[in-house]
Amino acid sequence: MTKVLLTGATGYIGKRLLPILVQRGYSVVCCVRDKNKFHVVESIKDKIQVVELDLTQKESLDNIPQDIDFAYYLVHSMSTSKNYNTLEKQSAVNFREAVNKTNAKQVIYLSGIVNSETLSKHLLSRKNVEIELNKGKFSLTTVRAGIIIGSGSASFEIIRDLVEKLPIMIAPKWLKTKCQPIGISDVIKILVGILGNTQTYNNSYDIAGNEILTYKEMLMGFAQVRGLKRKIWTIPVMTPKLSSYWLYFITSTSYKLATSLVDSMKIEVIAKDNEINKLLQLNPISYKECIKKAFSKIEQNEIISSWKDSTISGRMDYKISDYINVPEYGCFKDIRKKQVKDDLSCIEKIWMIGGETGWYYTNWLWEIRGFIDKIFGGVGLRRGRTSLNQIHAGDTLDFWRVLYASKNEKRLLLFAEMKLPGEAWLEFQIKGDILIQTATFRPKGLLGRAYWYLVFPLHGLIFKGLIKELTKHNNVNTR
Repeated sequence: MTKVLLTGATGYIGKRLLPILVQRGYSVVCCVRDKNKFHVVESIKDKIQVVELDLTQKESLDNIPQDIDFAYYLVHSMSTSKNYNTLEKQSAVNFREAVNKTNAKQVIYLSGIVNSETLSKHLLSRKNVEIELNKGKFSLTTVRAGIIIGSGSASFEIIRDLVEKLPIMIAPKWLKTKCQPIGISDVIKILVGILGNTQTYNNSYDIAGNEILTYKEMLMGFAQVRGLKRKIWTIPVMTPKLSSYWLYFITSTSYKLATSLVDSMKIEVIAKDNEINKLLQLNPISYKECIKKAFSKIEQNEIISSWKDSTISGRMDYKISDYINVPEYGCFKDIRKKQVKDDLSCIEKIWMIGGETGWYYTNWLWEIRGFIDKIFGGVGLRRGRTSLNQIHAGDTLDFWRVLYASKNEKRLLLFAEMKLPGEAWLEFQIKGDILIQTATFRPKGLLGRAYWYLVFPLHGLIFKGLIKELTKHNNVNTR
């Protein structure tokens, strides 16, 4: 059986590509940094292999099997570090040297369109990765995309936030910049179509839809699909820094990602040709069809992957296993217990917490805390959650990250990614007929201790009301 190495298996593209590769009969080796963050449906578990590695740590790449036939390079470090360009280059070198020791005939790299002489820091970094990968013994096929539109994609979510929240926009002049968006479904078709296709060996292709649009036209097109009336005026005086703050406060993006996006949005990303579409006999769907398709998935609660669950959406430069054991020493705790009349109903409520459902009690206080977090450079509440009623370790849940989730054990453990003078955990667990709700805070210095005592009265109100609502017996909508 043909064996394919898939890096970025927990990422936005990788999660969507994996089941398609399995359906096509490939044996897939999934490369992940943290196995605790990797989840797949039961039907494909016995058809894949999972290896844990970190591309920045050369020795960890010894875990790559020697008998792979092909490999996908779908990783990047944008927004996880200020020196992400250095990290990306070193990761590419490490990967190239590791794959050189295998039987791999082809590596497929998903990059960004780089047809401008003046590249943003982000696009220049992606170009440098391509240069390094191209030095390998294997054949390299590079596909370069601009804006990718699909349910859960960063571009889609940012456009959605802007259009749905702002009836009138005073926007930066880069909204006049032209780009050529492509739907996620077409991206996946291309990534699968070039696998093992010898005509694509040692070639690079720009991939895009058939429409060239300005960012303003994309916003207005989204509004038309959603039946919303919007007014947009562009002004030339908004600096890149102000533009980044504009995106950061209005959308669910992190500030680092907003900065990188603004840097890239000043440059046109238009495909040079459509050679790959001709080769694969592909007719890309239109931008508006991409929007309609995305909302179809959202309305059916079928979002396969979301950029918000990736490392770039928060501060997840840690392994889940490092925080899954909640500390005891030097910690403040708020422990509440209440009898559960219907444990099934209670578990369903817990599993739906956050996002559109909210926090059941004094939501306005949670929203204020999220706004304060945004002011101080945190993630705020706008990340929400990917699925309405499913939770897996590694998922985002507003300004929390899921560390552990087991319905069988009736336990959910969250770790705070908000800005705090310390570290915080929130745990829900049913033992017998008792729900135990525990908020743990490990302070850093005097500031951390002062913070705990300052918010203690609010915790008394919020957590008392929360456990009361969770244990209240009523029907739960689990659509």
